[in-house]
Amino acid sequence: MTDLEYNYKGISTYSKTKGINNLVLAHQTEIEEVNNIPCFFWGSLTDPYVTAKCWTTIAKVVRSSFGPIPPSLRDPIVSAGSERLRFEGFSSCNGVYVRLDMKPEAIDGEFIANGTTNVDFNDPMLNALNAIQKNEKVTLAVGQQDVQVITSKAKVTEKKVTLPMRWIKGLTSVQLYLADMDIKFELNKIQTIQLFQSLPKGTVKGDFFITKRAGKFMFSTLATADSVRIGGVQRLRLLEGILAIVDKIYIYESADKQTCAIVAEFGKMQLLMAFSPDSYRGFSGEGNVLETMTENLPIEWVYGLNSLLKSNETFDPTMLSIENDIDFGTMDNLTSNLSSMGLLGYDLSEKAHFYRRLPFKTERILSLNPRLKNAKKLLANEDIEIVERRADYIEAKVKGSGVVHKVIIDHNSQRCTCDWFTAYQGKRGICKHILGVKMMIS
Repeated sequence: MTDLEYNYKGISTYSKTKGINNLVLAHQTEIEEVNNIPCFFWGSLTDPYVTAKCWTTIAKVVRSSFGPIPPSLRDPIVSAGSERLRFEGFSSCNGVYVRLDMKPEAIDGEFIANGTTNVDFNDPMLNALNAIQKNEKVTLAVGQQDVQVITSKAKVTEKKVTLPMRWIKGLTSVQLYLADMDIKFELNKIQTIQLFQSLPKGTVKGDFFITKRAGKFMFSTLATADSVRIGGVQRLRLLEGILAIVDKIYIYESADKQTCAIVAEFGKMQLLMAFSPDSYRGFSGEGNVLETMTENLPIEWVYGLNSLLKSNETFDPTMLSIENDIDFGTMDNLTSNLSSMGLLGYDLSEKAHFYRRLPFKTERILSLNPRLKNAKKLLANEDIEIVERRADYIEAKVKGSGVVHKVIIDHNSQRCTCDWFTAYQGKRGICKHILGVKMMIS
């Protein structure tokens, strides 16, 4: 038995009991069609007022835009499974990501199955949410085709809609940024309110920084060693609706100090809001995901692992490797591919990935990135020539449109002579030429 056969057969107990045909079926059909269960969760909210405020904040995010794209989307993704509910979405410009993590104590009901749907939050839903009182009984039903909210005054049903393509692309990028973040500040309720009272009015230009002076947090135009950069600071106003009920907030920052996130804590649930480096830059336009897609793996491996995992389940690659007899190197590549497809989210508080089922054909994600397509085209046309290769150094020539680009990859950096790399210096992901070279040598 070859290593390939061993790794493939060890991927999943599902493939051992159900056979390879099920993996092929998963490859050809929508995830929810394989699941084929109409209702995922039915029960009541234990803190309906706070939940409604958080849902309203999500609706505010998905109806907003801070770039050239006008507000047009209002479609939260709803995931049910592993005794948790998650609601998540993006602003229309794709530069703000929001997610509500509802812990088991936030809901009292039954998880009939695990799965994901994508629905509108229209005016009837928003009106119902705004009318919810603190001690009111509210029932929630999450199904494959709709989401229902039932209060003492109204019953609202929102039907499933198509998942926006920009959101799919954003989901493949945003968790990479979240996984790269560390906590910088913790603010109690009073400190949080004081901070937002210093938020600049109107639309302002230039960078702002959250800094701490004499025990007080504030916004400043001056960077310090411990400050956190906020690109497009006016986007923080999306959080104003929950400031009065928040217990505390945590502020996170990425290693490159370009992106940040705020986690609002409510005890039974958390609301996360992440911000792209600037208002004009959406998460779907970032190319960091390409770094993890340089090695082609059999798609059946990905689906074999998909058959094991439930929505919202903590993703522990080490335990999965041990329990299912998967080589650690193979598991690393599978993890990268799942992340690159948007099938993994990241929980900042738990410092762990979770599995996300999405209501679309997973194979579609492979065709969404033009740089990935173009890199594969360079390989197919034999447009890449390796000039020099050592243990810690690669130099290559890559044919372009009437020009030959020079690519150098060493232990410190990777660079290319193309216009894309010159313009962004790697800040928006690698160019197709570097990607093609990395795919060639992997």
